[in-house]
Amino acid sequence: MEKKGVKIAAQNRKAYHDYFVEDKYEAGIELSGTEVKSIRAGTLNLKDAYCIAKNGEIYIHGMHISPYEHGNIFNRDPDRPRRLLMHKREILRLQAMAQRDGFALVPLSVYFKNARVKIEVGLCKGKKNYDKRDSAAKRDAKREIDRAMKSRGQ
Repeated sequence: MEKKGVKIAAQNRKAYHDYFVEDKYEAGIELSGTEVKSIRAGTLNLKDAYCIAKNGEIYIHGMHISPYEHGNIFNRDPDRPRRLLMHKREILRLQAMAQRDGFALVPLSVYFKNARVKIEVGLCKGKKNYDKRDSAAKRDAKREIDRAMKSRGQ
């Protein structure tokens, strides 16, 4: 019996800091069995991960999945490129968009959906330093407003 629902395994918070997320796509990923067990244990890192679309396929680079401790000979290279599974027309559309100036394909999160590992890929445009400062200022202002509202309510 398969488990229903969505369980987030990892998120790439740095991506939201460094990029404007224009569009989000869901993709499957080609993994070995020990990699899935390692992801279930929560030992993966998306911090410096990025995606490359070429020849009608999308690969994720820089995603680190630590070796499964009970995996012995079945463990694979933790930093190897992994193929993402999407429909051909989605891949071609993303490939065309990623070649435009300033756009990048960035993995935003890894999660389990109905016992399958899925990746949320964002079509992102890079932020400049002043954009990062602006979004930090907005976040701080919102935090101050929420704090003031909470103290008034008591």
